[in-house]
Amino acid sequence: MMSNRQGPPKHQNKYAWKPNAGHKINETEVGGRLRPYSEITGVCLRCKEQIDWKRRYGKYKPLTEPAKCQRCSKRAVRQAYHNLCSGCAKEQGVCAKCCSRVDSVVGRDSSEVEAEQKMLEEAIKNARERDRRTILRTISSNIGKYEDSCISSITQLHARNGKAPLQVPREAGTSN
Repeated sequence: MMSNRQGPPKHQNKYAWKPNAGHKINETEVGGRLRPYSEITGVCLRCKEQIDWKRRYGKYKPLTEPAKCQRCSKRAVRQAYHNLCSGCAKEQGVCAKCCSRVDSVVGRDSSEVEAEQKMLEEAIKNARERDRRTILRTISSNIGKYEDSCISSITQLHARNGKAPLQVPREAGTSN
């Protein structure tokens, strides 16, 4: 049966729908304040938005154990809604979720993050105490994210000490 009603809706929504509005949130569970979800990496922008939507509206279900990669058949997929492990996705140059060829992938690989962390620890270890405290203060104010102020302060300290300029890998998707 078709309705003959035309025009705007009878009642306008006063507030946006909130998932789990009446439920008490356990901060120690995954997705809570104390154990937030991991960063979404290795996917195209469209797939990242889809996963973000699932997280916002309470539909996201994290993996409890690693899933099997569709290319190499190893249990190496560590993020929910991904079909390929990070190694296969990077090797093939495709999105880890939809498996379509993309020129830019959102997020950084764990090996890149580890290399950057090791480089930063090396810079801190070789710095003077005064410079070390400056670096640590800058990092803590940026809450672990490498923003321009953090990177510029480290490069300034290296230049002041007469060392070679520091090469910090930029995150894919950030602009200068």
